[in-house]
Amino acid sequence: MMGLAEYRPPGFGLDASHLCCDTETGAPGRFRKREKSVFKEFREFAMRGNVVDLAVGIIIGVAFGAIVNSLVNDIIMPVIGYVSGGMDFKDLSYVLKPATTGADGAAIPAVEIRYGLFINLIINFVIVSFVLFMLIKGMNQLKRKQEAAPVPPVETPADVKLLAEIRDLLAKRA
Repeated sequence: MMGLAEYRPPGFGLDASHLCCDTETGAPGRFRKREKSVFKEFREFAMRGNVVDLAVGIIIGVAFGAIVNSLVNDIIMPVIGYVSGGMDFKDLSYVLKPATTGADGAAIPAVEIRYGLFINLIINFVIVSFVLFMLIKGMNQLKRKQEAAPVPPVETPADVKLLAEIRDLLAKRA
């Protein structure tokens, strides 16, 4: 049975691949120097194609989110506010406790449920979802067109044609 001091959980960093005997004295249990430094391993990981693609996707997503937020806040919401008689959804709220002034003269802010901001975020989500749906739909249509395009037949290389002729001639002789 293994004692508590001997137990090492998986991933603890002391697995058998790191143990080696000392090359000079032959004493067991010494740690050998790792072949790759942690920095080199991290650099290899970070420079893999899928990690770089993910980073680019996140950056583009953040920029796209800013554009959609501007579209909602600066274009769509003012139109909805105009149609609804000048109402701005950002200011809609239900006040649970009005703002007061404390005994020491400090202002205590109102406690309110700001459902107008929630409506703004729902509209924002619907617009982002719709735009992404249209983008993916367009990409799928392009992909279908590429798949539907007939693939031109591959021309047989000259050496293969020559070998086929030789084979046919030999078959006739036999």
